[in-house]
Amino acid sequence: MAQALEGQRILLCVGGGIAAYKSLELVRRLRQAGAQVQVAMTAGAQQFVTPLSFQALSGQPTRTSLWDSAAEASMGHIELARWADRVLIAPATADLLAHLAHGLADDLVTTLALATTAPITVCPAMNHIMWGHAATQANVDTLRARGVQVIGPEDGPLAEGESGPGRLSEPEAIVTALAGRSADSAPVAMVSDGPLSGLHVLVSAGPTYEDLDPVRYLGNRSSGKMGFAVAEAAVRRGAKVTLVAGPVNLKTPSGVTRIDVRSAAQMRAAVFDALPADIYIGAAAVADYTPRVPAPNKIKKSSESLALDLVRTPDILAEVAASEEPLKLVVGFAAETERVADYARGKLAAKRLDMIVANRVGIPDGGFESDRNAMTAFWKDGQREFPSAPKTELADALVELIQERLTA
Repeated sequence: MAQALEGQRILLCVGGGIAAYKSLELVRRLRQAGAQVQVAMTAGAQQFVTPLSFQALSGQPTRTSLWDSAAEASMGHIELARWADRVLIAPATADLLAHLAHGLADDLVTTLALATTAPITVCPAMNHIMWGHAATQANVDTLRARGVQVIGPEDGPLAEGESGPGRLSEPEAIVTALAGRSADSAPVAMVSDGPLSGLHVLVSAGPTYEDLDPVRYLGNRSSGKMGFAVAEAAVRRGAKVTLVAGPVNLKTPSGVTRIDVRSAAQMRAAVFDALPADIYIGAAAVADYTPRVPAPNKIKKSSESLALDLVRTPDILAEVAASEEPLKLVVGFAAETERVADYARGKLAAKRLDMIVANRVGIPDGGFESDRNAMTAFWKDGQREFPSAPKTELADALVELIQERLTA
């Protein structure tokens, strides 16, 4: 990990939440990874952790105010914004995300975010209801659309005794996400002469969750295992791989750049932000419908039945296939419960794909939640059967087929 961040200048901006205490450990791990670290704090952050603590760990003075006459004698906030190779905001509270999304600059941290040209990463942390609120999700979507990297939040116990998505990612996970590989795996040596060397492969994987209210969502049983295995198989063959992942509990394949999303709209934005690519493999089980307007508060059990007003989500796969981006190959997936070949070939034609990979779900020892599967790949004038095998083996075989189809 040290090589990945060696010599990088990271400006850590600490927001005002209880998770600010984790940012002390984050400074230590960033420095262990070879980075130089300077810290800026909001007024709220100083209520939880002292500037002196960050100064002791970073070895640099901690900046806390735009009104520091000594630092600002030479426009210190501009100098600091230009010093940074990367800006990391952790924790990023709901209030701070809102300020960033709307371009407000009423303190040191938000001013630094506007004044820098360096890539920005935010690590959200807040109550799970605040995280699920439509306003917060819209702000996160806005930031993602501007190229801001979002790490977390994690699902787990929160400070107030509740549990849910809103927990700050662990410092080790944040550092490894910045470094572009998982915490528990060794770096993969890039295969400079591999069969996919020089190609950018974009993979989407896992489900999407469409929020009904701050507590409930519409989802599906996709585990993301197949998409993650495909991403790993592609990077082993020398490809530059970007993986857009829905809410799954899987480790990032080593050497893969991962972007985490939750909803279909967020997945679409992340996929198109990651273009151009040479190959798109749409392995994600994207929800077909989403609530027209998520309820701002928990829907109460007040009647014998409940009608939901749902609208179609964007067809990401069809949009990518129809886009003006010069992709060499667009590969889709189809999970069916009946007439697998008929439905797969119908989608192949309707979405104008180069290939579609179909499998039957709802059967023992196969489908979404299993480590094994069986599948069939279809293209305009052919098909190939893949008998039941571990998904890692199927991914290798599929990527080999994709290599063949590139030159067909």
